[in-house]
Amino acid sequence: MVLMIVSLRAFADSKVSFTASAPDVVAVGDQFRLSYTVTTQKVRDFRAPSIKGFDVLMGPSRSQQKNVQVINGQTTSTSSITFTYILMATAEGSFTIPGATITAEGNQMVSNSVHVKVLPADRTNGGASGNSGRQSGSASRASSGTSVSNNDLFITATANKTNLYEQEALLLTYKIYTLVDLRGFDNVKLPDFKGFHSQEVELPNDRKWSLEHYKGRNYQTTVYRQFVLFPQQPGKITIDAARFDASIAKVTHVDDPFEAFFNGGSNYVEVKKTLMTPKLVVDVKALPDGKPSGFSGGVGEFSISSSINSTNVKTNDAVTVRLVISGTGNLKLISTPEVKFPEDFEVYDPKVDNKFRLTNAGLSGSQVIEYLAIPRNAGTYKIPAVKFSYFDIKSRTYKTLTTEEYELHVEKGSGNAAQTIANFTNKEDLKVLNEDIRYIKQNNVTLSQKGDFFFGSLAYWLFYIVPGIAFVLFFIVYRKQIAANANVAKMRTKKANKVAVKRMKLAGKLLADNKKDAFYDEVLKALWGYISDKLSIPVSRLSKDNVEGELLNYGVDDALIKDFLDALNNCEFARFAPGDDNQAMDKVYSDSLEVISKMENSIKH
Repeated sequence: MVLMIVSLRAFADSKVSFTASAPDVVAVGDQFRLSYTVTTQKVRDFRAPSIKGFDVLMGPSRSQQKNVQVINGQTTSTSSITFTYILMATAEGSFTIPGATITAEGNQMVSNSVHVKVLPADRTNGGASGNSGRQSGSASRASSGTSVSNNDLFITATANKTNLYEQEALLLTYKIYTLVDLRGFDNVKLPDFKGFHSQEVELPNDRKWSLEHYKGRNYQTTVYRQFVLFPQQPGKITIDAARFDASIAKVTHVDDPFEAFFNGGSNYVEVKKTLMTPKLVVDVKALPDGKPSGFSGGVGEFSISSSINSTNVKTNDAVTVRLVISGTGNLKLISTPEVKFPEDFEVYDPKVDNKFRLTNAGLSGSQVIEYLAIPRNAGTYKIPAVKFSYFDIKSRTYKTLTTEEYELHVEKGSGNAAQTIANFTNKEDLKVLNEDIRYIKQNNVTLSQKGDFFFGSLAYWLFYIVPGIAFVLFFIVYRKQIAANANVAKMRTKKANKVAVKRMKLAGKLLADNKKDAFYDEVLKALWGYISDKLSIPVSRLSKDNVEGELLNYGVDDALIKDFLDALNNCEFARFAPGDDNQAMDKVYSDSLEVISKMENSIKH
């Protein structure tokens, strides 16, 4: 019984807390509350710390709170005591108020310390801006009447860097500064970020407002939108102005009580104001000359590692080489490094898994690339090291990283190439089919009388002639099919348009369902897959440069080549561009269908 009482007492003591709270930011001349709250009423010996940098106007005042709740017949009660001081900021700077001490339920406790940043006084009235609400004090300092000046409310567009290299990430921030009661925006029109690959930073839904001293005024501020931009070309690129149509509640003074009554008893009027951010010019430098061979287009800070599932396998077993590119930069825009397997290996397109997140410095995380190949013949083979080259932002130089080289020992295994199948959606799922055994059928035996034969009859001869003719026809067709299937490149070329049409049909369904990301992924697969099949080039070896060269070799018109590359670019840019998603998706869909149709008529084999 004694042990139970002690344990309950310990449990009760563990629930007691003692915390201090104060505003994070105030201005010189502001008055604010410093509160210490303990979650029990059995207290004594409260001692406040030495408070420096502030004048103590009042305190400590003591208040008690008790709350009783009955839920499903169970009664719970909570109680607390709060000690409150009223302070006034007297000097600019950052100050730390140490924790207070108290004895609660027989135990001495120390609260947390609080940090308060003090801004200069607002130059308009040199006084308190307050911190009791988002616009509580600042709104009172705004211009009177029903107009809102450009100094009362504005939005800035700032880039964390304006001189950078091609493909180097920059952070664009739209920030609100207000002295008025901003209710929201009726319309927002952001630039299209032409010349950039853009991705928006995900911000919390409940924006946090804070006080900030800007050009002599103390504004309530918050970050409205942020974008990470990757410049795609050298030169001076302009980020156009953004437009915000704001709705503001303004205080009005109504002397006539009847007018106030018919106004709903409210002394607020709604004011509309259009805000425009200034244009920004970004100076983008081309990457230096001397790009190493195999340069992947990576710009940032990266590392690479590799692994193999086994170096001792049998013929027709799957060999998986795994590459992991980690770091921060334009991870999504890096060309996939190539693993060079021996010539007689059957190699599948690589599987890419992006495991990165968007940060202020670009995409941070890793890109996992898995290559799958099947050895068909026994022997000892070498899988050479993979070289990965990128432009390092810190050192402003090119760097080449090299992975491990593997020696693969292949023994003769059971089965043959025809027995190995692969699930195309997951190249790891491979198996060898077993040879089935045909069991003896145990059916009822039908007997016939002696001499009941059809030897020499018409049915007898047809029984031999018809299967013979069918066998000859089947043999001819079968030989043609074998010859056609032997030429894998030819088969891929013939099926290129059918595969692309299937993918575009799926993209059409995703368009109807308004699944933006999945739609753009499927259109890109259709475009890249079509040109890969048509030109008999693996997707892993495709790039916009070698596609253009191959199409020229096939005699494709320059204008059509440009249309195809534009379709790829538009699909990549539209995915992350702000604006009307449905309109952009419709245009990408129609343009892609048209360019595939034209390409099919232009490339002849």
